[in-house]
Amino acid sequence: MTDHGEFEHLLTGIAGELTPLGHRIMARVYYADTDFSGVVYHARYLEFFERGRSDFLRLAGVHHTELADGKHGEKLVWVVRRMEIDFRAPARIDDILTVETRAAEISGARIVMSQQIKRGDDPLVEARVEAAIIGETGRPRRFPKEWIAAFMPKG
Repeated sequence: MTDHGEFEHLLTGIAGELTPLGHRIMARVYYADTDFSGVVYHARYLEFFERGRSDFLRLAGVHHTELADGKHGEKLVWVVRRMEIDFRAPARIDDILTVETRAAEISGARIVMSQQIKRGDDPLVEARVEAAIIGETGRPRRFPKEWIAAFMPKG
């Protein structure tokens, strides 16, 4: 049986780590991530990127459950408004990937995140993701000021 401290340490490992520029998380490529040719199916990269963004938010102190619970006055939801992806090289089964995420721009209710998936030092896929938070009515909501400091690079 592990104690609470060990459990929290394991969860931190699962969520990756904050870096001076943003966030980094590791992921293994499993058989289910590949297509018939043995390389990662293109849509799976969206899932790797989503894990990177979600865990960046979690470690920065922004939790999806708190947003949905109305902690900020109403229920809030993240939405992806735009995504640009460049596929440079394929990942293959059993590869260990690094997903790096950083906030590139924040203004009002919008954040642009730059993301990269690498195998070792080799960049495989890059994305630029524009996201926003919306309220229950579907209208954009401004980011709380403390989020801006949490997301922007520290170095």
